[in-house]
Amino acid sequence: MSAPRPTGTHPVVAEVTARLTARSAPGRAAYLAKIREADHRGPARGRLACANLAHGFAAADEPVKAGLATSRKPNVAIVSAYNDMLSAHQPFETYPRTLKQAVVRAGGLAQFAGGVPAMCDGITQGRAGMELSLYSRDVIAMSTAIALSHDMFDAALMLGVCDKIVPGLLIGALSFGHLPTVFVPAGPMTSGLPNAEKAAVRQRYAEGRATREELLAAEAASYHGKGTCTFYGTANSNQLLMEVLGLHLPGSSFVNPGTPLREALTREAGRRVVEITRAGGEPTPIGEVVDEKAVVNACVALLATGGSTNHTVHLVAIARAAGITLTWDDLSDLSAVVPLLTRMYPNGTADVNHFHAAGGMAFLVHTLLKAGLLHDDVQTVVGRGLWRYTTEARLDGDAVVREEGPKASADTAVLRGADAPFAPDGGLRMLDGPLGRAVVKTSAVAPEHRVVSAPARVFDDQADFLAAFAAGELDGLDLVACLRYQGPAANGMPELHKLTPALGVLQDRGQRVALVTDGRMSGASGKVPAAIHLTPEAALGGPLARVRDGDLVTLDAERGELLLHVDPAELAAREPTGRAPQAEEWAGTGRELFAAFRATVGAADAGASVFPAPATAAHPVTTAPTREAAPAHA
Repeated sequence: MSAPRPTGTHPVVAEVTARLTARSAPGRAAYLAKIREADHRGPARGRLACANLAHGFAAADEPVKAGLATSRKPNVAIVSAYNDMLSAHQPFETYPRTLKQAVVRAGGLAQFAGGVPAMCDGITQGRAGMELSLYSRDVIAMSTAIALSHDMFDAALMLGVCDKIVPGLLIGALSFGHLPTVFVPAGPMTSGLPNAEKAAVRQRYAEGRATREELLAAEAASYHGKGTCTFYGTANSNQLLMEVLGLHLPGSSFVNPGTPLREALTREAGRRVVEITRAGGEPTPIGEVVDEKAVVNACVALLATGGSTNHTVHLVAIARAAGITLTWDDLSDLSAVVPLLTRMYPNGTADVNHFHAAGGMAFLVHTLLKAGLLHDDVQTVVGRGLWRYTTEARLDGDAVVREEGPKASADTAVLRGADAPFAPDGGLRMLDGPLGRAVVKTSAVAPEHRVVSAPARVFDDQADFLAAFAAGELDGLDLVACLRYQGPAANGMPELHKLTPALGVLQDRGQRVALVTDGRMSGASGKVPAAIHLTPEAALGGPLARVRDGDLVTLDAERGELLLHVDPAELAAREPTGRAPQAEEWAGTGRELFAAFRATVGAADAGASVFPAPATAAHPVTTAPTREAAPAHA
């Protein structure tokens, strides 16, 4: 097998990579110096005092204890997001035992280092728990760091799938960037009720034309078994990005749980992580894998597939964890030249199983490499060269073998080559204007709905919008729903996917509708144009706090504009209206425990993180007012 023959790196990809590298030089140099200083030539535990080491292996079985007492074999940390409530993470129950056996057979040792929390945005949509969702990413990063903090480990295996879990695990792993690390997926559940049918029932329920029993039956038929939800939201975007970053084994992202190939790939991950330790002869620190070219590759893959809008936040935070300063301008410039190659729900009717069957990751990487849109010269956990990810995994007995991947899509309604895309540009666009900067997912929005100019209807809570919809107050009106005080500092930047059915009903009735919000709309956002992640946010004095009912707002996804047709002097003279949630409203559902996060979290375009940017790196992102300068009502 050999690399595809690209025509040369696309000039915009090359230019974005060059400026990203130059902008990041101080921060990246400081990061690499830090992780290289942490690296050393023998197993990490060899530097522990006897009492420390004895604590580290006290509970181990005798053969492992004997191995840990010496400094000859590498010891692998297993960090898992397992719980048995969430379908995506339930399969991880048996992974630690399987991985330990594989590591031992490969000549290493392994210990379960720690678990991290895993919450489901699907369960918490519209609930108070959703206001902890984004914060959970940084909690997971900190939990990962604690798991790895014992200086017992020479490599790591990360077990996670969904939304904030994988970005959190990766940010935490990058804080131990000297450790070779392999991410181990669990795979998607098998296909259930088609996504289009599920969405139709949701919309009928929003209109009062379906019962709760009918809605629950449809949802249960869609989310019906073990594995990741099958639509192309944040969870499956995570899996695609981990593979393109070179942190998964090739072809492992979308193999269903409980299959022989899934089991074999899990064993292979345990074997491979030993090989990429210093003792294994191929030292591959994760901090060296996630470099500037790898970050650009991740951006390109996200755009080419119309992936989750959440990653316009997560990728910025992940890059920062590796000392790299990614901006929304980088994403915007790439989006202008990266073609849209997939149609998966909510961008189409197919799911990730159909994508995998049509050629999946192997064909996607092949066609993007051939078009010069991905960097091939990157390090991965299976060696140098992204071309290695153009192969497909197969079983030969109990062993995984790799074959040359497809060079054409098996279903061009789901997956296409870069020479015949669904659209000439990517599925995400950045918007700019008097209201600030925002993100819009265009891949799921029909062209005729991508430009909306209509009077504002202003809401401070999604429940108020839904109440107005239920009361018929929005019937027959063109409107831009301006939902504010939903940003990171206000209430944790919750996903607002509960609004989608109601907005879809209004649009289907012929009304011109759009959404503008400093909150999120999830990886399932689509159909109705939505300017999301608006920054600066209303709670920190952003212009959205001064928008009034009736103001004319234009969301133009074609030109990348978010306009407020109000004289700038008049807007500046207005007093903010409405208010962010107050301290007393944060009681319950654990929300009161996150006051420190609300006080320190950064802006959406800086990754919405509570972690400070590297001190040596410049971050040309939107500067929101400080907490002290925010309006009193906020």
